[in-house]
Amino acid sequence: MIDAIAWKFQTGSQWVHLPAEYGSWKGVYTRLRNWAIDGTWERVFTALLAQADADDDLDWVVAVDSTIVRVHQKRRRGPQKGAPAGEPADHAIGRSRGGLTTKIHLAADSLCRPLCFVLTPGQAGDAPAFEHVMAAIRVPRRVGRPRTRPFVVLADEAHSSRAIRGHLRRRGVRAVIPQPADQIANRERKGRGSGRPPRFDRDAYKQRNTVERCINRLKQWRGLATRYEKTATVYRAGLLIAGIFLWSAR
Repeated sequence: MIDAIAWKFQTGSQWVHLPAEYGSWKGVYTRLRNWAIDGTWERVFTALLAQADADDDLDWVVAVDSTIVRVHQKRRRGPQKGAPAGEPADHAIGRSRGGLTTKIHLAADSLCRPLCFVLTPGQAGDAPAFEHVMAAIRVPRRVGRPRTRPFVVLADEAHSSRAIRGHLRRRGVRAVIPQPADQIANRERKGRGSGRPPRFDRDAYKQRNTVERCINRLKQWRGLATRYEKTATVYRAGLLIAGIFLWSAR
């Protein structure tokens, strides 16, 4: 069953072209959808994170970024009957310069492995989704509460805002986020009254490419590099399954 679902997302083929040795494509799809709805894929993914954390294989230096994927034209749909609970009305599909698109927001650890996925329409900004990404990082521990707070968060200029820096500061998380040129110029115009510029560790920022490399790994699966699934629930399940494979290979 897992091999059949992985084959579908790795190749990007249509469900009806699932090889006969995997059984009925309808049965495989139904299992994929049901386990996406009841949280099975999420639980397996989270269990692998928890095991890595217990083995001290998770250093909690987290990089955050997003990537846009095109949506196959036939997958554009409005609200539908029987949509999974929690499925967004727009199915996380929007319009950007690339046409119909979905944006994947994610966090990755220092070994290029995903920690969470958040889906929005393609035209959505990175900054508004940031707190949702942070809230999605949740790793259970054998004793006590799940861990939700990284030591360090690395993010690009799109995440440079007072709100984001304040959010991280209140949680005791070190922010490594460069200021864009317009923010620097505005601060210089104001002079001394603008306060101190935010600290920026240029050497630490070099590690931010871990999330970009994680995205490249995920997009090696053709069914993730282009979105063919009708619902955000099932497409996100594909991301979780790819993440399960990446964590299982550690």
